[in-house]
Amino acid sequence: MTLSTTPTRRGLHRAWYVAAVAFVTILGAAGFRATPGVLITPLRNEFGWSAGTISLAVSINLVLYGLTAPFAAALMDRFGMRRVVAVALLLIACGSGLTVLMTASWHLLLLWGVLVGLGTGSMALVFAATVVDRWFVRHRGLVTGVLTAGGATGQLVFLPVLAQLAQGPGWRFASLTVAAAALVVVPCVWWLLRDRPEDVGTTALGAQPGAVRAAPSTANAAVRAVTVLAAAARTRPFWLLAGGFAICGASTNGLVGTHFIPAAHDHGMAEPVAAGLLAVIGIFDIVGTVASGWLSDKIDPKVLLGVYYGLRGLSLMVLPGLFAATTEPSMLIFIIFYGLDWVATVPPTVVLCRRVYGADGAVVFGWVFGAHQVGAAIAAFGAGLTRDHLGAYDLAWYAAGALCLVAAGMSLAIGHARERRT
Repeated sequence: MTLSTTPTRRGLHRAWYVAAVAFVTILGAAGFRATPGVLITPLRNEFGWSAGTISLAVSINLVLYGLTAPFAAALMDRFGMRRVVAVALLLIACGSGLTVLMTASWHLLLLWGVLVGLGTGSMALVFAATVVDRWFVRHRGLVTGVLTAGGATGQLVFLPVLAQLAQGPGWRFASLTVAAAALVVVPCVWWLLRDRPEDVGTTALGAQPGAVRAAPSTANAAVRAVTVLAAAARTRPFWLLAGGFAICGASTNGLVGTHFIPAAHDHGMAEPVAAGLLAVIGIFDIVGTVASGWLSDKIDPKVLLGVYYGLRGLSLMVLPGLFAATTEPSMLIFIIFYGLDWVATVPPTVVLCRRVYGADGAVVFGWVFGAHQVGAAIAAFGAGLTRDHLGAYDLAWYAAGALCLVAAGMSLAIGHARERRT
């Protein structure tokens, strides 16, 4: 096949079309990650399950969401993005749709915990990282920021809709809506997504003419994922990146994403209003994450991470005093700031993984992202227990803020690429 470096019609490189399809897919899939936050109170009211029990299902989901990622990255190398993402969407549809039949808490653990966790983990941030690695040489930081914003923003923007469905027609209708949305996205992925530039006779955006791209891996995906982990685990940057990203997950998906709505409800705020505040976080996240991607191409990414984590920690420490039955200006200021910072950490983390680990960067990021979700799972479950035993979430907010300050220090300690081996 003769490779062409010329742009597609209208002067736009094919990479931008692929990125657009990936963005729509990630945005549409984001509702799958939004649902648990709006189900905690309805499930507690109908079945009498404790916040800790429901949070355990969320924690299983978050762990699998993260630990599936490195294997998904390797599977995408072996079988292609289209196949992996399409199968993942079918898993999500099954897991979400079957929840309407559940009668015991273990059903929730199996369906939302295991099936949806595996499905969402297979199309998590490693999907964005893989698209960027294959299709872009220029603008990698910017495109990473845009795709990351699509996932996080979509997740939060869907919350008000799902909250209204859960309170109106009921939580079962919300679950069926998510299942239907997953099925609708499958044809979009299968017909429009392309795995590599070579598949359509072109090269990655910004690649030098005649540049030779690495051939698709034929190695066993699980073996490659574990081999890459074993090599990365012998390096100091990996543990600093993974540790910091674990705290990132604890302070976003695990704590705020899962427990902000019930925490606000504890202070008299209506759940749709609280969900609307999270949606505002999603809106400002677009600005913050895209800007972070642009900055990651220009500023030392470890410095960016240090600033992001430090400011996030300070904001969490003031959050307990901001909750009220109505939306006060001080809470809106927090929401806007947290939106700008929500997943701004992702682009510099992806850049660092690529710089330090080269061709294995996407798989390494998969493992780092796995640490992110382990941290999120611990926070989700721990905050639920805190609420059950202390009657309030205050301790969880303060602990997460302190950990973010630790993550800031860890990020600044990350070495350069030449210090990869220790």
